[in-house]
Amino acid sequence: MYYTRQILGGLLLLFSAVLVSCDQNIDPIDPMPMPTGQTATFQLSSVSDPSISGTAEFVENDDNTTTINLRLSSTPSGGMHPAHIHFNTAAEGGDIALTLGTVDGTTGMSSVTVNSLDDGSAISYEQLINFDGYINVHLSSSDLATLIAQGDIGENALTGESKTYALGSVDVDGISGTATFSQRVNGETLAEIMLMGTPDDGMHPGHIHFNTAAEGGAIAVSFNPVVGASGMSATNISTLDDGTPITYTQLLDFDGYVNIHLSAEDLGTLVAQGDIGQNELTGEEKVYELGEKDVDGISGTATFKKRVNGEALAMIELMNTPEDGMHPAHIHFNTALEGGGIAFTFTPVNGATGVSVTNVATLDDDSMIGYDDILEFNGYINVHLSASELGTIVAQGDIGSNELTGESTTYVLGEKDVVGINGTATFRKRANGTTLAILDVENTIAGSSHPAHIHNNTAEMGGSIAFTFTPVDGTTGMSMTNIVALDDETAITYEQLLEFNGYINVHLSMAELATVVAQGNIGVNVN
Repeated sequence: MYYTRQILGGLLLLFSAVLVSCDQNIDPIDPMPMPTGQTATFQLSSVSDPSISGTAEFVENDDNTTTINLRLSSTPSGGMHPAHIHFNTAAEGGDIALTLGTVDGTTGMSSVTVNSLDDGSAISYEQLINFDGYINVHLSSSDLATLIAQGDIGENALTGESKTYALGSVDVDGISGTATFSQRVNGETLAEIMLMGTPDDGMHPGHIHFNTAAEGGAIAVSFNPVVGASGMSATNISTLDDGTPITYTQLLDFDGYVNIHLSAEDLGTLVAQGDIGQNELTGEEKVYELGEKDVDGISGTATFKKRVNGEALAMIELMNTPEDGMHPAHIHFNTALEGGGIAFTFTPVNGATGVSVTNVATLDDDSMIGYDDILEFNGYINVHLSASELGTIVAQGDIGSNELTGESTTYVLGEKDVVGINGTATFRKRANGTTLAILDVENTIAGSSHPAHIHNNTAEMGGSIAFTFTPVDGTTGMSMTNIVALDDETAITYEQLLEFNGYINVHLSMAELATVVAQGNIGVNVN
């Protein structure tokens, strides 16, 4: 019995020892990290395959770790796609900061939980969602150079706010596109240039310059070159080339323009160009006709385009200018009929192209003038044959308040005391309500000058002179006069002339005013 108890006691001691030994060898089980509910998601855009894109979700855990879930769509089944967080923006490029999970092509998903970067430095959820970095997802471990998805994260993520500027063709036909500035969370800018028609083997340097394209200016910011095969360039902008910080908001108000060049060896050839920031064109414009003057066949238009800052881009476009010509051009005060001093000097019109491009911000005396002011300006444009022949005007047109509206009324001037002389009087309305009067009389005497007037009352009743025209040139049979007021300085508008109680007399000469060569009722006296 005693023996049996010894055996039982030994067994109990042995069992107890075994239990103690087993208990000492079992590690405590760590609790699984639990999400706190804080998450941030960043977009992953397609790169080599336009069908592949997705998101990177950052999940905060209660143990100070972060779970990073990648979810891609349209990845090839069976593929394995390594992924990393890199330092800097995708446009700048940078070293690997953190190795992420490998995306399974079949599911398009990967997940990894981290609390440090690859170099062992600790990193929290808050630090990761504000990280200066971007994510690359590669085609495979053996082809890391091919990216299937990419996206800026943290402070480099895009806010969704962007501005796109048009880049028009310049020296090479068919190349044009856009420059898009996108705002980052940190206030910096992703600049993306996208051109159509670039040669596959081209590399096209690009810059932001100071001032307007019409004025020209020094380089302010250098872009990464546009790759001809894709027509694309992506650049991060945080400073000007001189180190001056510049934000997205400041770029939208920048006094500048973009030039894209043919190559580093041929910077003089521009393939695309466009004003940006405060110099951007609003789309509002005004076109004035420039009629031929002293040279047959040369005519065209002057177009003023409004900028965001209220200034104007002036484009003169003429037809039939001589290939080797350089044609000075100006805005003058008053109407073309009255004549006036030079108010503003344009860039000369290039005869080979017939084009002149000028920025208009001040008159030649430095007084400010904007687009809206031009539309009300009391002036006209002269384009001259050359700097040495300013007296020969190749094109001319009234602008601003003097522009002709297209509204006109024509009165018949019948023959009176001289057989065969007759014609018309045409009143044309200006924008300011005044009148351009054109007398066109046939069979006048070459070399003569025929005084002409508006008289009060009807021609049948007769009456005193109310207004004196410029005399009719006997050689051309023409007279052109601006009507703002009657001879007694009473103001009169186009509408008032159409209601005027009067008639027109055209006389044989100053010495023979009694001989009327043409006559006609006007205003209320016309049936």
